[in-house]
Amino acid sequence: MIEAILNYEFLQNAFFSGLIIGIIAPLLGVFIVVRRLSLIADALSHVTLAGIAGSLYLSQSVAAFALLNPIYLGIVASVSGSILIERLRRVYKHYEELAIPIIMSGGIGISAIFISLASGFSTDLMSYLFGSVSAVSRQDLYVVLAIAIIVVLFLRLFFKELFVLSFDEEYAKASGLPAKWVHLLFMVVVALVIAASMRIVGILLVSSLMTLPVAAAMRIARGFKEAIIYSIIFGELAVIIGLVSAFYLNLAPGGTIVVTSIFILLIVIMLKKLTLKMATKSKGEEVL
Repeated sequence: MIEAILNYEFLQNAFFSGLIIGIIAPLLGVFIVVRRLSLIADALSHVTLAGIAGSLYLSQSVAAFALLNPIYLGIVASVSGSILIERLRRVYKHYEELAIPIIMSGGIGISAIFISLASGFSTDLMSYLFGSVSAVSRQDLYVVLAIAIIVVLFLRLFFKELFVLSFDEEYAKASGLPAKWVHLLFMVVVALVIAASMRIVGILLVSSLMTLPVAAAMRIARGFKEAIIYSIIFGELAVIIGLVSAFYLNLAPGGTIVVTSIFILLIVIMLKKLTLKMATKSKGEEVL
């Protein structure tokens, strides 16, 4: 596969995009999981699908949109969805979780309308749903790289604020932190990462890359920073193994990456249980 990557540009695009996404998706995923907002990734992915389906429909109907990369309308839809979720969370102050299914339902409904208007599923739409190695262009790689830079800068500037918000939102507000604006910016950054990841992982599976590596990391990490490090390691392993498997087996990369993430999670859980049993057994022998 290394020789193929050196010779074919589309494989270079897919591989490097995957490596970048394998870092930024679990990196943000740690904050999402700790704040118990895992379903937000699903909601935004469905809103992104609405933007993609709308872009594909417009490309068929309006000549000016024919050359427009659908990822741009996907990004606009995803960011808009993140802002709407925040607005609805304020409207339903005592039932904030309602904002997620409302936006998710809207995304699915709008997607269905645009898909039906575009005369059903197309090859392009299927590649966005489940990911495609051959569909990643050099332009997509540049978009992913730009979003990765935004993520790094955002976390560099607001890491302490996000850390406090993740574990004690009330304290963060009481201490004078601009909790509302930091959370809004965080949601926008998450939306950007979801939109950037859809070419590799696929819209319907992108939330898995933000949660499964984190779930595995939380089983063995002894602190927040360790959880971030392990999440990135597991995310990168899932992406590399998934892309290699997709290349040799001619499968959708999104599916192979997610299945690999599940296997990593199961292995970590089993090793953790085995370690605990061995530790309990050794303690029992010491008592005897």
